[in-house]
Amino acid sequence: MLPKTAIQINFLTAKLYCICAGFNYKVRTMNWQELSALLVLATAMSFTPGPNTTLATALAANQGFRHALPFICAVPVGWGALLLVCALGLGALVLALPWLGWTVRIGGVAYLLWLASKLTRARQLGEANAELLRVGFWQGVTLQFVNIKAWMLALAIVGGWIAGRADATQRLVLVLPILLGFAFASNCCYALVGSALRTWLTGPNGSGQRLVWFNRGMAVVLLVTALWMLVL
Repeated sequence: MLPKTAIQINFLTAKLYCICAGFNYKVRTMNWQELSALLVLATAMSFTPGPNTTLATALAANQGFRHALPFICAVPVGWGALLLVCALGLGALVLALPWLGWTVRIGGVAYLLWLASKLTRARQLGEANAELLRVGFWQGVTLQFVNIKAWMLALAIVGGWIAGRADATQRLVLVLPILLGFAFASNCCYALVGSALRTWLTGPNGSGQRLVWFNRGMAVVLLVTALWMLVL
């Protein structure tokens, strides 16, 4: 006859196995077609230009890749938090209340216009380092909650892959790290491009004239993004 402790251990082991087996079964209900569609959507939304990639490029070009890294890390953190709150029901509330959606939109436009004004005033590498373009980790996290492109992706993921599923929690656990990886990789790639251009942008004799036009170009991209957010 087995001791009582051994019986309890065997019972707990069997229970843990059942939980793990159930979890694995539920995760496998996302077939390869669903996963492929998810990867295509993530690639299209993450690597096309937007507020995040524009800022990552501008920050790295003006301040170097190391100084842009806090913002690059902030994007997946902020977007991950946005996906979680959408999965918990905030996304449905935003869709149900038009005024709330417009509040997010207006806030995002105002923030992008403010960032664009900062870019147009950054005329030299020294000026950019000293006073302008101080977009750090928490600013990057906050930007995701007023970024319509981030909202669109989060709502699409929740609506197409998570909401209404019997295995919604398991799907969220599977989807979240994939999307965070895409968010980090895309902004990292854009920042590397900006960093690679840094020496060339200083121009002849370090005049920084090319940097002025580069920053103005990035500001125009932000302005176009802001207009797109208004008419969307």
